[in-house]
Amino acid sequence: MDEKIVLCGANSYQQKYYFNPQFKALPENIRQELQIMCVLFTEDVGGILTLEFDKDGNLEFQVSAEEGDYLFDEIGSGLKIRQYQLEKRELLESLELFYRVVFLGESIEDQE
Repeated sequence: MDEKIVLCGANSYQQKYYFNPQFKALPENIRQELQIMCVLFTEDVGGILTLEFDKDGNLEFQVSAEEGDYLFDEIGSGLKIRQYQLEKRELLESLELFYRVVFLGESIEDQE
């Protein structure tokens, strides 16, 4: 299991949002918050944003832009990610815990 698992993402070029159906057990309000977060990110800085779990269950922000996209704000992208990591820390940590327990089979006691 070396590949990453995409939780969700947004694409400013196609104006689309994607949510991985493997995570449909997440509460609706969490799914809505993720959608708002991803879509606002791509509206603000452009490009493509995906939230992905690595093999250890860490949630990572992955950002890319099409070659020659001069409107993509690379500096703003880094700042926005840092802002989300601070403001949404509890949500992001809860998602990591959910992934580790449900997908990796770890116990909650292992996390404490």
